[in-house]
Amino acid sequence: MSITRIQEVYRKEVVPAMMKEFKYSNPMQAPRISKIVLNMGLGEAVQNPKLIETAQVEIAAITGQKPVVTRSRLAISNFKLREGMPIGVMVTLRRARMWEFYDRLVNLALPRVRDFRGVSRKAFDGRGNYSLGLQEQIIFPEIDYDKIDKVKGMNITIVTTANSDDEARFMLEKLGMPFRK
Repeated sequence: MSITRIQEVYRKEVVPAMMKEFKYSNPMQAPRISKIVLNMGLGEAVQNPKLIETAQVEIAAITGQKPVVTRSRLAISNFKLREGMPIGVMVTLRRARMWEFYDRLVNLALPRVRDFRGVSRKAFDGRGNYSLGLQEQIIFPEIDYDKIDKVKGMNITIVTTANSDDEARFMLEKLGMPFRK
C-alpha cells in the first residue's frame, strides 16, 4: 500500500507541529483523521427514484467506492414518505482512499467553488469532528458537467481522534483546510 502525498505531509510536518503546540510527549498522542463520511440526502427521491441511481454513480465517481443507499426510518405522511423508502446515499472512506479524497477536496474541489472565501471555523461538533456542506457536486473534477440532470448538494464529515475542537482545527489547518479568517 502506497503512502499518499497528504499522508507524508501529516507525518513529516503536522505531527511534529502538533507535538510542539500541544506539548505531546509521544507522536501517537497527536490526533489523526479516522474516517471521512460523505452523505447525499435526496428528499426528491420519493417522487423520482431514478435520482438515487444517479447519485450512486456520482458518489462512486468522486470517492472510488460504492455508496450505500440510506432508507427512511419513519413514515411521514406529509412528505408521502413511507418507512424503508430510499432517501439518500452515503459512503465512509478510510485509510488510503480517505487521504486521497481529502487531498482532492482541499486542493481541487474547494477552490472551484464559486465566490469561495474559505470554510467556516465554527462547524466543529465539540468532539473534534468537522462537518462541511457543499451546494453542488459539480465542483469535483470527476463529475462530467454535461451528464448532470440535477445539481445536488452533499455533507462531508471529517471524523478525527482529537479530544477538542482546537486540536482538530489546528490539525486540519496544517493539512491545508482553507478556513475563513
